[in-house]
Amino acid sequence: MNFRRSARDEPEINLIAFIDVLLVVVIFLMLSTTYSKFSELQIKLPAADAEQQRDYPKEVIVSVSSDGQYMVNKTAVEGRSLDALVLAMRDSAKAGKDSVVIISADASATHQSVITVMEAARRINLTQITFATQILK
Repeated sequence: MNFRRSARDEPEINLIAFIDVLLVVVIFLMLSTTYSKFSELQIKLPAADAEQQRDYPKEVIVSVSSDGQYMVNKTAVEGRSLDALVLAMRDSAKAGKDSVVIISADASATHQSVITVMEAARRINLTQITFATQILK
C-alpha cells in the first residue's frame, strides 16, 4: 500500500478566456446603452410664426402649369409670351436686383416654359434664381 500523499495540483484560472469574456460583455454594454443629454437649465423658448418672418418683397414666385400658363406671385399672366412674363415679373420685383426668383413648375411642364421664365429673369437683371421642389416621403 502506498500511503504517500499525492501532490495536489493547484487549480489554474485561465485569464485569457476570462479577459475575452469580459471584453465581450463591455462591448455589449457599450452598444446597448442609451445616452441621455440633460441640460442644467430648464428653459422655455419663445415661439414665432416662421411665415411672418419671411421677407416676401424680395421674392418673385413664378408658377408654371403643365399647359404652359404662368402666374407671378399668385397673379395670372395674360398670354404665354416672353414679353408679357417680363412685364409681370418687373412689376413684382419690388427689391430690384436683390429679388430672388423662385420657379415653381409643374412636374409635367415643358422644359421650354421653365427656360422662358429664366430668360425673362435675365432680361430684367434678376440673377438669383432657385427652384421649388417637393420632398417625397
